[in-house]
Amino acid sequence: MTPAGAPRAGAPRAVMCLRLRPADGGPLGAEAYAGVLALLGGLTPAVQALPPDAALADVRGALRYFGCDAARLAAVVRVRALALYGVDAAAGVAGNPMLARTAARDARPGETLVVPDEPAAVAEFLAGRPVTDLDGVGAKAARTLCSYGLDSVGRVAAAPPAALRRILGARLGREVRERALGIDPVAVRPGAAARAVAAERPFDRDELDPVRHRRALLSLTEELGARLRTQGPGQGQVCRTLSLTVRCADRTTLTRTRTLTEATAHTAVLTATAYALYAGLGLQRARVRALSLRAEDLTPAERAARQLSFDPEDEKARRLEAVTDRVRARFGPHAIARGTLAA
Repeated sequence: MTPAGAPRAGAPRAVMCLRLRPADGGPLGAEAYAGVLALLGGLTPAVQALPPDAALADVRGALRYFGCDAARLAAVVRVRALALYGVDAAAGVAGNPMLARTAARDARPGETLVVPDEPAAVAEFLAGRPVTDLDGVGAKAARTLCSYGLDSVGRVAAAPPAALRRILGARLGREVRERALGIDPVAVRPGAAARAVAAERPFDRDELDPVRHRRALLSLTEELGARLRTQGPGQGQVCRTLSLTVRCADRTTLTRTRTLTEATAHTAVLTATAYALYAGLGLQRARVRALSLRAEDLTPAERAARQLSFDPEDEKARRLEAVTDRVRARFGPHAIARGTLAA
């Protein structure tokens, strides 16, 4: 038996994705972000935070309860977010999270983009997009696909399944074909916000300089590392996964994720991973508007195992981290900083 108000099995999926930006153009505060999440939580229990500035919600139950279509419900959410929290939202609505996120990236602030849950409409929506827009297609897979002339989602969707499996391997070839057809089996995961922390660095103007990009990444890993080590139960938390999101001047968003060999909150490891994710994007002369990092799969530090190191420099760096954490706890987060960041 399905509980009252819960989506029926087999009911059409309707997922809403919101990209949030303060109306004054400043950074999105934690209080405003939490407020918008609570606003969505009043409509549906299936709300997934996507720090630092986005959220997913499965609203199919809400559509039936309120007797309205997805565009109207999204408009209500946008108006309330602006009135209550000063947040201007861009909304994307589609049949699954992947399509909803893509639609939200295309939508302008104060606008809702709806992708009809019909194969023809989904194919038209995805056809002209570069293959890098598909979940799971990184720089290496994209180069491989492009070398075979499969440089757009439409061409990947039209390619024979056997050819994709031969080019990318059985599992990735199957998954990429499903994504190209608009199929995303992943459901909205309620409560995911509790297992992630995130930070963002917007640039004053669209930034071309890779040196400034890397400096922003260093600042982000310093912040995330300190937050992980000093927050949470016991002696802080460690993360197992790190995600990098790059927002470009043309409103495209690139996201790459890497699972660490062991859970950590060590800034040096986070920095090396962030640099590797950035290098893997091959941005070259891309105009970057903002960079954000998200530490995921958090666990209490006392439960994590760490491989002992015989490198004296590593142990020295960890002792120095402990000292700087104590200094910042006593005198504030900006009391001490790397020379590279203070310059």
